[in-house]
Amino acid sequence: MNGSKKIYLGIGLVALLMIFIYWLMPKDTANASSQIESTSASAIIATSPRQQNQLSENTTPFGSVSQHDTQVNCQLQLNAANHLIVNEQTRNCFEYFLTQYGEKSLTQIDQDIKNYFTQSLPQPARDQAQDLWQRYLKYREELGNLKEPAIAKTDIAYYRAVFTSRQMLRQRFFSATEIAGLFGSEDIYNQYTLERMAILNNSKLSEIEKAKQLKALFDQLPQDWKANLEQLSKLDDLKQLTTSIKKNGGSAQELHDMRTNLVGHDATARLEQLDVERSNWKSNVTQYLDERQTILNSNMSDTAKQSAISALRSKNFTAPQDQIRVQAFESAKDQGQSLPFSE
Repeated sequence: MNGSKKIYLGIGLVALLMIFIYWLMPKDTANASSQIESTSASAIIATSPRQQNQLSENTTPFGSVSQHDTQVNCQLQLNAANHLIVNEQTRNCFEYFLTQYGEKSLTQIDQDIKNYFTQSLPQPARDQAQDLWQRYLKYREELGNLKEPAIAKTDIAYYRAVFTSRQMLRQRFFSATEIAGLFGSEDIYNQYTLERMAILNNSKLSEIEKAKQLKALFDQLPQDWKANLEQLSKLDDLKQLTTSIKKNGGSAQELHDMRTNLVGHDATARLEQLDVERSNWKSNVTQYLDERQTILNSNMSDTAKQSAISALRSKNFTAPQDQIRVQAFESAKDQGQSLPFSE
């Protein structure tokens, strides 16, 4: 298998991990990363919008046909001494060029990015960027040589093995500073997700203990990551732990304690109020459907039945939106389906 194919096949193994945990990924990881990656106060943007416009007018086509209307995504940063600052934006630059594979050969991509560095970067940043790019290409190629762990994909150990092998591979090509710059944001997310999975899958912990550990794990995240992950992770944790408590016949107090440990007293109070509203809605709908069924089973004419049901619906559900909602329950019941109550 040639090197260019290996570079892209190497992504497959990594994708297995990311597909499994994609739903937690922050919507703006690049923004989060730029805050995590500290830079010198004298750092400057090497390729400013003005410079990018000038480069786009150059006869050298850095983008592929599909990227014709886009700017080169290379917000490379330098310090006051014109040394390259390695961060996630550096990696984004490399990936921008690599996404052209298929429309361009790897040889052409390699030449394009070298031309781009020549035109946009002063020394010594130019040589530093070119050296890092060559090592990044070799790293991507070696990803294709990583063997898939002989562990079931349903086991968290599988994803830990993928994560560990990838980290070990990086150490062959990059310094610790470069690894932190290129992959730090991704690693924070992956490590958090793996530890979160381990807590949720730990059968030795009660749901209350899981809630405490999940809260402690979340509190360890950098502040910007908390803002990105808070709603998604806590909502999912609440759903999983609540389902587990109800499935195991847990008490209302256990549910209260779990919620309090995970999201605090105020949010727990709101959730319990929502529980009351859902319970009342479920009771009202169930009673209405029983009375409606009695009408349907009666000897009245079809016209009289529909008139009686309409009157019953208006009596039990005064709000127009509730009358529309309950019709979905009517349809489900008539078709023998499970009633769509929210849990």
